Amino acid sequence: MAKLDISKYEKKMELRNIKMEDIDDILELQKRCFPGMDPWKRDQLESHLKIFPEGQFCITYEGKIIGSCSSLIINFEEYDNNHTWDDITDEGYITNHNPDGDNLYGIEVMVDPEFRRMKIGRRLYEARKELARELNLESILIGGRIPGYHDHADSLTPREYVEEVIERNLYDPVLTFQLMNGFVLKRINAHYLPDDVASEEYATLMEWNNIDFRQKAKRQFLTSLPVRICVIQYMMKKIESFDDFATQVEFYTDVASNYRSDFAVFPEIFTTQLMSFLDEKSPSLAVRKLATFTEDYLKLFSELAVKYNVNIIGGSHFVEEDHHIYNVAHLFRRDGTIEKQYKLHITPNERKWWGIKPGNDVHVFDTDCGKISILVCYDIEFPELARKVTDMGASIIFTPFCTDERQGYMRVRVCAQARAIENQIYTVISGTVGNLPSVENMDIQYAQSGIFAPSDFAFPRDGIVGECSANIETVVVGDVDLELLRRYRKTGDVLQLKDRRSDLYEVRWKKK
Repeated sequence: MAKLDISKYEKKMELRNIKMEDIDDILELQKRCFPGMDPWKRDQLESHLKIFPEGQFCITYEGKIIGSCSSLIINFEEYDNNHTWDDITDEGYITNHNPDGDNLYGIEVMVDPEFRRMKIGRRLYEARKELARELNLESILIGGRIPGYHDHADSLTPREYVEEVIERNLYDPVLTFQLMNGFVLKRINAHYLPDDVASEEYATLMEWNNIDFRQKAKRQFLTSLPVRICVIQYMMKKIESFDDFATQVEFYTDVASNYRSDFAVFPEIFTTQLMSFLDEKSPSLAVRKLATFTEDYLKLFSELAVKYNVNIIGGSHFVEEDHHIYNVAHLFRRDGTIEKQYKLHITPNERKWWGIKPGNDVHVFDTDCGKISILVCYDIEFPELARKVTDMGASIIFTPFCTDERQGYMRVRVCAQARAIENQIYTVISGTVGNLPSVENMDIQYAQSGIFAPSDFAFPRDGIVGECSANIETVVVGDVDLELLRRYRKTGDVLQLKDRRSDLYEVRWKKK
């Protein structure tokens, strides 16, 4: 019998890293794997290969790509538990890849439908596990689809569906596979991938722990809980209508949104710009005319907060209640909800010209970026208030202000920086500039807005996160880190909150 040529029976399968010349094939593969979902863009895949080529794998069968997976390295503690796919991948470009991180995050696995049941997915997962071991990474994380959920969405919640799959009462092609490969469920995230209709936009956060992980001698610590703040130093100038005011406000809200800010901060009583077309010379009557725009003001800012996806500290506005005028600051959350804080300490100028009445309560507000408080202008000059809101859990105090000359401005600034130091907290001041010659008592303005931190080695020199140039129309954008603040309150060189002599004194709030 002639010698059998076994080469004709060979079918070569190869696991390797993706190359630039594979991109067209990967794009075609994705169309076959996920019809109806948004495919990769070429520049996204090119970015993956430039930034982290070791984390991009494919499997070929007889030279044809039949499976692939993509990943990046992160420090997962830097991300919100409710993160989305866009958050974790920087919208698919992985420019947030951190080579010093501890976690490999898998962002996609594809297997050609024609070649399923050939353990292609398992080979890709094993490649990731081996990479995690080689790079000494603590774990692999995956935001997993649950494509079978849409068949049960009418009768089961996402949690109930996942529990049924875990108990093996239901089969899900992705979740079941991940469980079989040693991944455990950490949580369920909503709105993870908007075009994942089959999963109803839900995803399971799954984790595989590397038992060979060796704790690094010195962990790298980067920003863990960043909050981006855009402070608007607002120009007071004559306008002709509320629409003019709205146009100027929307412009700055758009600017804050373009910088992906979490907060946009406007100054105190900047709505007095509306007085420039009200044609009322008496300040006490003008302020009551101004208060008639309250509903327009609330509607405008609430819509802008939602439209531009930014929490807005809406400066402050004069509001009439029970025939009295109050100076009220508003928080417009990006989910459409609104809160308000009355100014508690009224300056002699406000009483004399406008007859402003004080509020009686101080509040701390929950936001998607932690607890915050608003102390309007003069209020920041009374240390008891800042201590009170700090004890109530605030991490950031926002201070909209309006001062006519440098001495008044310096009182606000120096006190804001003092409050940051003595309470181990971030403070933010936002003021008006320019002039309104036709408006009595609002003719000149002086400001240099800024973002301030405690004074210690963990924070910027001089305790200044960022500040505007004095007396010009501009913004300053800065990041504050709430996790850094939390750690500093425990391990700083000085610990003002911890070292207070509460056995000797206290701040006590009298209820009216």
